[in-house]
Amino acid sequence: MLIVQKFGGTSVGTTERMRNVAARCLAAQREGHDVAVVVSAMSGETNRLLKLVAELHDDPNDREVDVIVSTGEQVSVGLVSLAIRKAGGKARSFLGHQVKIVTDSAFSRARILSIDSEPIREAMARVEIAVIAGFQGVDEQGNITTLGRGGSDTTGVAIAAALKADVCEIYTDVDGVYTTDPNTVPTARKIDRISYEEMLELASLGAKVLQIRSVELGMKYGVPIHVRSSFSDVPGTWVVPEEREMESVVVSGVTVARDEAKITVEDLPDTAGVAAKLFTPLAANNIVVDMIVQNQAWDGTTDLTFTVPQGDRKRALEILKKEVPDLVGFEGERTSCDDEICKISVVGVGMRSHAGVARKMFELLATERINIQLISTSEIKISCVIARKYAELALRVLHEGFALHLPPSERAAL
Repeated sequence: MLIVQKFGGTSVGTTERMRNVAARCLAAQREGHDVAVVVSAMSGETNRLLKLVAELHDDPNDREVDVIVSTGEQVSVGLVSLAIRKAGGKARSFLGHQVKIVTDSAFSRARILSIDSEPIREAMARVEIAVIAGFQGVDEQGNITTLGRGGSDTTGVAIAAALKADVCEIYTDVDGVYTTDPNTVPTARKIDRISYEEMLELASLGAKVLQIRSVELGMKYGVPIHVRSSFSDVPGTWVVPEEREMESVVVSGVTVARDEAKITVEDLPDTAGVAAKLFTPLAANNIVVDMIVQNQAWDGTTDLTFTVPQGDRKRALEILKKEVPDLVGFEGERTSCDDEICKISVVGVGMRSHAGVARKMFELLATERINIQLISTSEIKISCVIARKYAELALRVLHEGFALHLPPSERAAL
């Protein structure tokens, strides 16, 4: 088998943990597998570097910021390679430009365009373990780029796709994907198998186990992903194509995203093209708009409310004031913001074939007098924006209400 193993920041947080990583890599190789390893920066290192940046500069989407934060992974690949050699193996480290991971030029949030897998295959032919820096790449002009927080997951799955690996093992500080955050809801259960589509929704809605683009790549290229703990040998969660029995479980998980902000633009003309004019400059600046609700007022105008990542809220307002002052006011006086929100969501492929999930979700929130501000749906998820102070209460209520504390077989029988 050809295995790609990805180790997160906590897994390489100390040199002792790096020895543990080396032991896992060598154990897989001794079983006869070809092994490539993707590693993150040591735990806390990226935050330390970003803190230094913040003392001098307030724009995280800058070329020089990527130059700085990419150094964390450079340290990790060198140390892990040395740990493997110390344990009796052969290893070679690779930075993003050495693989070569080519990306676009969107600094701090670059997307992978291509990967040259030959250097990795050549290392394997020499019975070396290839240790590859996650999170980083290089654009076509040779600039260092980074893939955004959690980008090492994306690197791992992308490398697995390029190598046509049999599996991409994502090692982290948890032993799999849970029905919700077990730190908030102690009755949360580990999910043995979950579809790419469900995992994609959970990742996009606030679950922190996998980065969303890694799941997209896994689904696109059919890479089986095994999420497991780097601190134990217990099986984790397999992220795989949808299976028939998955549809028998209506809701697979509940998640909350606390890093969103709500923007409302009032008194907009109720005419064609206004929404396009408002959102075009945001899209041009790579600001992702999530939920959108438009309300018509009695006087023939409309109010438009939408959500963006909280870190982009200030920049979004500045862009709107600059690009469409006729809509938002030259000083943005027709806009208002709310950072004290969160998005609570239920996810499950079984929603396609079962009715009444939305009704039950709304009733469960209503029993706790939790007001719903915005609603968004897809085939397999329902999301509601609520006040952030109710986040943990809503998680517990929905988790219990949809019986996610029970095994899937018992839930399906309800």
